[in-house]
Amino acid sequence: MTKPTIAGNRTGRKLGQRVKNKKMKSSSRQWLQRHINDPYVQRAQLEGYRARAAFKLLEIDEKHQILKGARRIIDLGAAPGSWSQIAAKVTGSTDDDVRVAAIDFLEMTQLPGVTILQLDFLDPEAPARLIEAVGGTPDVVLSDMASPTTGHHRTDHLRTMHLCEVAAHFAIEVLGEGGHFLAKTFQGGTEKELLTMLKQHFKQVVHVKPASSRAESVEMFLLAKGFKGRKTQIAETEA
Repeated sequence: MTKPTIAGNRTGRKLGQRVKNKKMKSSSRQWLQRHINDPYVQRAQLEGYRARAAFKLLEIDEKHQILKGARRIIDLGAAPGSWSQIAAKVTGSTDDDVRVAAIDFLEMTQLPGVTILQLDFLDPEAPARLIEAVGGTPDVVLSDMASPTTGHHRTDHLRTMHLCEVAAHFAIEVLGEGGHFLAKTFQGGTEKELLTMLKQHFKQVVHVKPASSRAESVEMFLLAKGFKGRKTQIAETEA
């Protein structure tokens, strides 16, 4: 994969620009100012990615090689679609041979080689529809899902952790042996029960904080590598 490290600003746009719209709220103006001066935002625009989040996945893959050799990928919480763009590229997915399925309750513009489901992942129909859409057993399940914020930190945390847990159970049900699972979580927030479960089913479980994740953000990514397979799980349970 392309090395995501940024060596200066490659867009030609000057960094340090200020937003002077006095009609905007101070918090909104500060957010917009930070956004337009973010080198990852600028690089995403330059390289054709839909969001700066692309570089989070690229950095994680550069270190952990989770996309190498992947044939089919499922992308949960996919909007606006930058991870799906990468998934389609690494799998060689095309409209004639779709190998990537993406789901989000938000509307997404179509992507070549990606079947997009506008549906809540918690909908009972979602798992079966994703498997049908991807056309076979996935090698990687990605989840950038996060619950819409309420402003109450504890509530927001619990809701997003619930999504992470549901995504993990889904990955265990659908992944092929040797597959990988990557999901958004929060610093210090992964529940012990979830970690224990993942360690039972995967060879390695680690937390990752890519450089492209903003320093002030509490997000991290939970990576489970090397799915042991369902036959192994059954044998261990019986033993």
